[in-house]
Amino acid sequence: MKPTDGYWAHRYIGRPWIAGARGPESFDCWGLFLWVQRNCFGRELPLIPVDALSLRVVLKTFNEHPERKRWQRVSAPKHGDAVLMRQSRYPVHVGVWLDIDGGGVLHCAQSVGVVFQDLWALDRHGWRVEGFYAFRGDPCQAAMTVS
Repeated sequence: MKPTDGYWAHRYIGRPWIAGARGPESFDCWGLFLWVQRNCFGRELPLIPVDALSLRVVLKTFNEHPERKRWQRVSAPKHGDAVLMRQSRYPVHVGVWLDIDGGGVLHCAQSVGVVFQDLWALDRHGWRVEGFYAFRGDPCQAAMTVS
């Protein structure tokens, strides 16, 4: 896979969402994010045990986990950046920004599986972008943040 072009992502489109799945045959949103960061961008991120079916647990994990400190909010996304999203009041979903076809988010949602959507399509499907986040941490420190 060449992370710079992003066209590798087409092979994952349509793979199913399964709570706790870490790929490559199925994913939840964090599982897809981990898979892409490790296999395409060389970033080892911690496995964070999350009950993907519990909104309260997902929200607490997104807000309080030390891994979040290794990502800096940016105004404009670049290839490989995290995209934090919400469908209600709270951000509980993550995807990866890819600079292909004008830019969009590769993410895995419960009812549709893995999809690539531009910002217009995200909005049309009820996803609101909470923010874009660039990785700023030292990849060697990722294992130290595992809880």
